[in-house]
Amino acid sequence: MPVYEYVVIHDDGSEGERFEILQSIHAKPLTQHPESGLPVQRIISQTAPPKIPGGTKQSKPDLSNQNLERLGFTKYQKTDSSSGKYEKVAGEGPDMIQRD
Repeated sequence: MPVYEYVVIHDDGSEGERFEILQSIHAKPLTQHPESGLPVQRIISQTAPPKIPGGTKQSKPDLSNQNLERLGFTKYQKTDSSSGKYEKVAGEGPDMIQRD
């Protein structure tokens, strides 16, 4: 269930206390503060950007050789562009594989 952010609206129209509440995505927005009964308005707050594997600086540590090996993956890198040979740089498996 998502967390929604609300703000209390005073009689003069100014904003008051902000609070968060866990609600079903299908629930109607609150119109009153759950404790005080004051009128409230749901506000849109900033969200965290999605994490794109291999696409951002944040994700690079996730794809490090050490992390891949820790998670049970094996990683190979080409030794050169023409030979078709790949050398293991992380994980378990043969030290080298070669294209037929």
